Amino acid sequence: MLNSWLATPLRLLCIAATAFSLGVGCAGSFYYKPRIQKERSALVHYKAQLAIAHAQLIKAQAKVVIQTEIQYRERIKIVKEKGDTIIKEVPIYVTQADNNHFGVNVGFVRHYNAAFSGEPAGPTAGFDRRPASVSIAEIAETNTFNASVCWQWREQALGLKTFYRQLQQAQQAQQAQQSHHSEGTAFHFGQLNYPD
Repeated sequence: MLNSWLATPLRLLCIAATAFSLGVGCAGSFYYKPRIQKERSALVHYKAQLAIAHAQLIKAQAKVVIQTEIQYRERIKIVKEKGDTIIKEVPIYVTQADNNHFGVNVGFVRHYNAAFSGEPAGPTAGFDRRPASVSIAEIAETNTFNASVCWQWREQALGLKTFYRQLQQAQQAQQAQQSHHSEGTAFHFGQLNYPD
C-alpha cells in the first residue's frame, strides 16, 4: 500500500522532469541554433578567404619565378657566350711561337690541379722541374673556361638571391593585403550568452 502511495507522486515527478528537460532542450535549440548557424557561416566565409589568399600567393610566387628565370637565364647565357668568345681568341694572344718558346713545368700543373681539387699537391719531387706536355695556350683556355664558369655561378647566385627577396616581398604583400581585407571580417568565435 505504501508502495502505491509513493509510486504515483514519483511517476508524476518523473513525467514533470522529463517534460521540463524537453522544454528546456527545445527552447535552447531554438535560441542557440541561429547563433550556431551564424558562427558556422562565418567559419565557412573565413575558410574561403584563406583559400583565395593562398591562391593569390601562389600566383604571385609563380610570377616571381617566371620573371627571375627569364632574367637570369638570359644573363647566364650572355656570360657563357662571352666566355666562349674569349676562349676562341686565345690563339690570337698566345701563338704557336709562344707555345714553343714558353712552357710550364710539371710542378706548375700539379699545383694548378691541387688548387681545383682542394687538396695540397704534396711534397715537391725531382720531376716537378721537367717540362709538362701542357701548352700555355691550353692553360689560357682552361683558365678562361674556369673564369667563365665562375661568372655563371655568380649570376646564378645573384638570381637566386633576387628570387628569394622577391618571394619574400610577394608573401609579405599578400599577408598585408589579407590582413587589410580581413579586418572586421575575420572569424572569431563568439561567446554564447545564456538568457537571463
